[in-house]
Amino acid sequence: MSSRRQGLLVLADGTKFEGEYIGVDIDAPISGEVVFHTAMSGYQEVLTDPSYAGQIVSFTYPHIGNYGISGDAAESNMTAVRGMIARDVSEQPSNWTSEQSLPDFLSEKRLGCLNGVDTRKLTKRIRDTGAMPGAFGPLDAFDEETLTAAAKAEPGTDGVDLVAKVTTKEPYTVGAGGKNIVALDFGIKQSILDQLTELGTVTVLPASSTAAEVMALSPDGVFLSNGPGDPRVVTYAVEAVRELVGQVPIFGICLGHQLLSLAIGADIIKLGFGHHGANHPVMNMSNSEVEITSQNHNFAVDPASLADGVEVTHVNLNDQVCQGIAIPDKHAFSVQHHPEANPGPNDSTYLFADFKELMENYAQKK
Repeated sequence: MSSRRQGLLVLADGTKFEGEYIGVDIDAPISGEVVFHTAMSGYQEVLTDPSYAGQIVSFTYPHIGNYGISGDAAESNMTAVRGMIARDVSEQPSNWTSEQSLPDFLSEKRLGCLNGVDTRKLTKRIRDTGAMPGAFGPLDAFDEETLTAAAKAEPGTDGVDLVAKVTTKEPYTVGAGGKNIVALDFGIKQSILDQLTELGTVTVLPASSTAAEVMALSPDGVFLSNGPGDPRVVTYAVEAVRELVGQVPIFGICLGHQLLSLAIGADIIKLGFGHHGANHPVMNMSNSEVEITSQNHNFAVDPASLADGVEVTHVNLNDQVCQGIAIPDKHAFSVQHHPEANPGPNDSTYLFADFKELMENYAQKK
């Protein structure tokens, strides 16, 4: 069992939330951009998803940890998330796949958690005022004044290159046979690699790789992965994608969708509180079918800035945010959501088959 101590979360606007701190001793308050996540399950996938770098995730579902932690549910070897907030963290999981409790996992990964928080009130605060920086920690180590100062000093995700912190340092290859796919790693998830290896051999390159380095591998297609933070500061990736557009079939998701859009001259806007969850309805504009999707992003593509010849393919039905684009004459498309569906429903996994078809059609035209 992990120890529990009185703790406090302070938002940058001064709002305070009491709770009990779970986790290892820390030398400084845990700070980051506080967002709420609406999935009922999938907490392990969220905590190990590199896309959450720089964020403190508050789970809206009240009971977290009841099925424990299992080795095959991790999305990466890292825990890029800054910390987590919950209403009721379970110490005693009940599931045959469980290998350890969530509190033990948090301690092992040196992640702090504030438990017992009124997450409904916190969610309403973020919804009304927008995602904002915050800081939390145990009150026997940090007083309220220290936590407040840490919250106000936290830069959040605006103008911060978080991709550089989570991308692979060296190229590596997974899968065998089939299509020759190059994936640019902006914070790629294991479940995405699992989908891509169904199509062929995948060479994963660091986010800083140039277009020349990509094309030197003679790819059948290029995949632009998910990732954290502000796409506007990942200028090196935008330049590489700009050079790749039109040379090779491209499929991007999440941050990759935003980088492709920037590469073709579109603008990026920041949403009030973003989309974080596994229950976002998205309409496929080609057939008017609604897909329930998994998402994690605070930034989005401004559809009014898209050039002629670029099609909006998907729209979020909650707020009409652009969820997907296609550039038919450049053999490229992208979506804002996570079609690999971990955590979440698999309504959008067909997009990987669309990528395969795009590569095959391109090869026939060469």
